[in-house]
Amino acid sequence: MKRASFLGLALAFLSSGVVLAQAKPASEAAPSLYKRLGGYDAIAAVTDDFIARMAEDKQLNRFLVGLSESSKGRLRQLVVEQICQATGGPCIYIGRDTKTTHKGLGITGSDWDLSVKHLVAALDKFKVPGKEKEQFLAIVSSLKPDIVEKP
Repeated sequence: MKRASFLGLALAFLSSGVVLAQAKPASEAAPSLYKRLGGYDAIAAVTDDFIARMAEDKQLNRFLVGLSESSKGRLRQLVVEQICQATGGPCIYIGRDTKTTHKGLGITGSDWDLSVKHLVAALDKFKVPGKEKEQFLAIVSSLKPDIVEKP
């Protein structure tokens, strides 16, 4: 659901006078995925491993060729911030939207599948529990239509 639609639905719900009697106080709410993943340092470690795997992969390293060390560092930081924000962490992602960022790279379905394989390997290396891995991969999978240009 688009953010505007969700906000409109939420405002309509609240303005209708419905009260949630069973709502949990914020202090009892479940920890965010960000916290369950281990926070910023854990996300940064997985990101570093994932990017290193892509750089070593003959099919995927073309996306990193020609980047200066500074540009690689910025790419890494943007990925960390995007994951941090998407999982409920305190970061603010300041990069471009996913579709704009990946437009023209010619990313194929095969590139996507291989990238996901490397991401899963990085998550497994750091022993991310199954539930958290599944939730995180669901977030990542939602980005596929904005990343893959060639099926």
